[in-house]
Amino acid sequence: MSVHLRRRPSERGIALLSVLLLVAVMAIVTTLILDRVNLAVRLAANADAADRARFAALGAEQFAAREIKRQLDLSPARTINVGGWIGQPNVLPIDDGSGAVVTATVRDGGNCFNLNSVVAGQPGDLAARPVGIGQFAGLMQALGVGSDEARGLADALADWIDTDQAAQPAGAEDQYYQQLDMPYRTAGRLLGDKGEIQALRGMTPQLYARLEPWICALPDAILSPINVNTLLPEQAPLIMMLAPGKIPLDRARTMIADRPALGYARIADFWRPLALQSQTFGPEIESQPQIVTRWFELDLVIQQGESRWRQTSLLDAQLTPARIISRRIGEP
Repeated sequence: MSVHLRRRPSERGIALLSVLLLVAVMAIVTTLILDRVNLAVRLAANADAADRARFAALGAEQFAAREIKRQLDLSPARTINVGGWIGQPNVLPIDDGSGAVVTATVRDGGNCFNLNSVVAGQPGDLAARPVGIGQFAGLMQALGVGSDEARGLADALADWIDTDQAAQPAGAEDQYYQQLDMPYRTAGRLLGDKGEIQALRGMTPQLYARLEPWICALPDAILSPINVNTLLPEQAPLIMMLAPGKIPLDRARTMIADRPALGYARIADFWRPLALQSQTFGPEIESQPQIVTRWFELDLVIQQGESRWRQTSLLDAQLTPARIISRRIGEP
């Protein structure tokens, strides 16, 4: 005897719905797995591109260090920009099969305001330096910042770096910063990167963007070692900065334009036009400008397909061979 079981239509519908649901779940799981695989592939490709860029940057640093030393050896008594090797972007050769393009720009690393110059002394015993504070305020005013705002930022910078807790007249020490919604303390040490000043009282993103091309954080608390032989015409405010309120912008531009083709042989030659007008600024300021550059900034941009790597290195050319002192990865 045989028994035939007949499914009801409702049961066949449930079975079909179960199959469709299972297929949908499998499709979703498969899509997620493919997304994860694609993400892993992209991450691996990005990591590979970053590694290639990092090694290319290291090679470019060595190449640039040798080229800087070669240029300095050609004129050891004075650093000059004959041929425009300073400030001129150059495409460096690279043959690793990746198709990467390395663009390197060498700049005089001392032609900027050294943020650490607002203090004097040794680590652990840093005190505010009035000359450096005044120069920072003067530079900001030359760039269009109001006098009160400029003085407040300059004093705040000195308080940020110095090792005491006595605020400058327009400055701010720990007492101010610890009252903020997200409290923090002043550094009490030299800056390692110019971006640190974004934590100062009164600093805004707009103001930092205006100041960023003009400032630097050299590893020593020295007055900004401006090289009068490598200054570009558009850097005339750095001459105004040396003696705030005493050197007009037009006069500063003229001092750059009238520079001998092979640069000034002595610092006294640079100051002579002002000395003839009975303008003197004291030995500390008059000895501040340089004719030989010690610090160089190397700006590297490595383009590989859609990937872009930006690195800025600071070189000490006083050492043999020239040595990398610091690196900054990413945009300023």
